[in-house]
Amino acid sequence: MRSGHRLGHLLGHRLGRRFGWLWGAYATNALGTWLAFGAFPLIAIQVLHAGPAEVAALSSVGAAVGAAVAVPLGPWVEFRRKRPVLITMDLVRFAALLTIPAAFALGALTFFQLLLVSIVVAAADITFRAASGAYLKTLLPAENLLVANARFESTAWTTTIIGPPLGGAAIGLLGPVATVVADAVSHLLSALGVRATGGHEPRPERREAARMRAGDLLDGWRYILADATLRPLFLNTALFNGLLMATSPLLAVLMLGPLGFAPWQYGLTFAAPSIGGLLGSLLARPLVTRFGQHRVLIVAGTLRAIWPVGLAFLGPGTGGLLLVIGVELGLILSCGLFNPVCATYRLQRTATDRVTRTLTAWAVTTKASTALLTALWGVLGSLLGPRTAIGLAGILLLATPLLLPRHDRPPQHEPRLPRSRTCRWW
Repeated sequence: MRSGHRLGHLLGHRLGRRFGWLWGAYATNALGTWLAFGAFPLIAIQVLHAGPAEVAALSSVGAAVGAAVAVPLGPWVEFRRKRPVLITMDLVRFAALLTIPAAFALGALTFFQLLLVSIVVAAADITFRAASGAYLKTLLPAENLLVANARFESTAWTTTIIGPPLGGAAIGLLGPVATVVADAVSHLLSALGVRATGGHEPRPERREAARMRAGDLLDGWRYILADATLRPLFLNTALFNGLLMATSPLLAVLMLGPLGFAPWQYGLTFAAPSIGGLLGSLLARPLVTRFGQHRVLIVAGTLRAIWPVGLAFLGPGTGGLLLVIGVELGLILSCGLFNPVCATYRLQRTATDRVTRTLTAWAVTTKASTALLTALWGVLGSLLGPRTAIGLAGILLLATPLLLPRHDRPPQHEPRLPRSRTCRWW
């Protein structure tokens, strides 16, 4: 009874009507994204008859070029009101995605169009997330940021559980571009939700000359690397995410190839453990209240690193299936706890007038490192075999907790950077 009351208190914590609209927009976006999970590779294979090299390029090159395109947008967005930026990025994604079903209906869809749309969507995704982090920090007091980030995290894992199965059913009933249409509509609804947040948002003041300098593009990275707390957290997340995602294609090859698992079994090993992410996000606030933010960050960051090495011992049959589900459950539970605490920790230690550039730099680095390590591990998988490459990544992941911030220093909102170079998430 008491635990149910605590959960109800966590979910019932009031953050206001404006946050409610923002949360609704996030949920709509997340559901659309997971409904369309894997839609581009599916269209490339089934409609355009693309080969493995083209499908790999669609996944890696699109994300990498999109990240590069997003770099100059960070400084540009920093000194603009964030709500119009969020609405614009949603509308850009809506328009870009709608070109795919339109071209498909006309029989004019090409691989180049898929690649171009993936670049536009990737750049808009990064810009939206960075601007939304800055907007959230102005929308809520600091003590409510963890509650908000935990709600976003729980929403993300809930849509992860229900989105891919619904998307697969929609593709089976309505055709290969059905989920792309749903994703596009979700961005339109998200734009309407962000617009409904209303309220007055003051225009950020720029202390330097109005013209953007070339050096401004690197200020996000300078800010992170000059801060003794953000720097190790930044390196930890970039390396952890890159190594973890690099093993995903190899795990698919191993399970669907030599070990003989059916596609539905492979999907089950990802969907079922996502319940752990929902549970972890619900535990974040109570655990931080009891043990403190820094301690939870370190423990959860360490726990998430110990699970992936277990995948190197994967075997066939029911035992192998249960092993993957158990490893993924522990991993996702740890990530569901770590992610909202990390997002809050990062926001609290970043000056309000630098959040957009900092989060843009963070996201660009994460995407770039993931693309690079995925390509490298693809080569290692070919040379050493997928199981050995997965085990090697797992061993390296065990070292990533060494990069977590060891001391809980107070926020350092003005790192010591040359004055001529300074300017003033999610």
